Amino acid sequence: MLRPVADGVSIHQSETIETNGVVVEGSAGVLLIDPGLSAAEMACLANDLSGSGRTVVAGFSTHPHWDHVLWHPEFGEAPRFGTARCAATIHDLVSDTGWEADLAESLPPEIADEVPLDRFGLITGLPAGTGQIPWDGQRVRIFEHQAHAPGHAALVIEERGVLVAGDMLSDVLVPMLDFEAADPIEDYLAALRLLESVAGDVDVVIPGHGSVGGADQVNARIDQDRAYVHALRDARVVSDARIGPSPKDGWEWVADVHEGQVEQLARGGRGGTPG
Repeated sequence: MLRPVADGVSIHQSETIETNGVVVEGSAGVLLIDPGLSAAEMACLANDLSGSGRTVVAGFSTHPHWDHVLWHPEFGEAPRFGTARCAATIHDLVSDTGWEADLAESLPPEIADEVPLDRFGLITGLPAGTGQIPWDGQRVRIFEHQAHAPGHAALVIEERGVLVAGDMLSDVLVPMLDFEAADPIEDYLAALRLLESVAGDVDVVIPGHGSVGGADQVNARIDQDRAYVHALRDARVVSDARIGPSPKDGWEWVADVHEGQVEQLARGGRGGTPG
């Protein structure tokens, strides 16, 4: 079910890992950002749109992780965009023989059979430096960074004061570093500085997973994520409600993600400079 979060902007949240699909109203139809996970949930979203006479005219993936590059046939054949680096990364993945089997191993078991892969990753990369999504609707600015995944984009819906943060600024997930990058710590801190530079222009933040935050939450979430990354960088004990001692019910596994990052940094060294 669609839930409005600002004028002309709604979300459709998946029950699995609270993934937020974002719907932005345009003059000729809607823009779909990271639309969802299971076939049933995306069909529900498509029915909500068609039932109110809205069609999908464009799609956008914030980054190339599997849960952000899915699509459903009922959304139609609208062009789907991402940054050039995002598109290149996902195209490299699907060009490998056996990618479906490899991907299946990483899917949440409770929905593994429900994730549609027939339109997986069919994204057009926008030219490097493109500043906004090309569609007939509200101006949606693109702020590319390299935290969490190659070619990750944060989006600002200017007229509505909405920041679509992708897999950052979550109230349930700690920052997850891209350990294939040369300097995952500094990449993350640089991305937080980028988000901080636009925070004053937004009243709503939509994370890829978790709860939507109001104006009072934007900088608070940036500060929380920065404190977490600084603690990782400095090999300090992390104090963060998202990993305990009492995390949100069903999210206890985030502590395992955290421990894995601590171990990986200890094995590979700690890059980065102060944020």
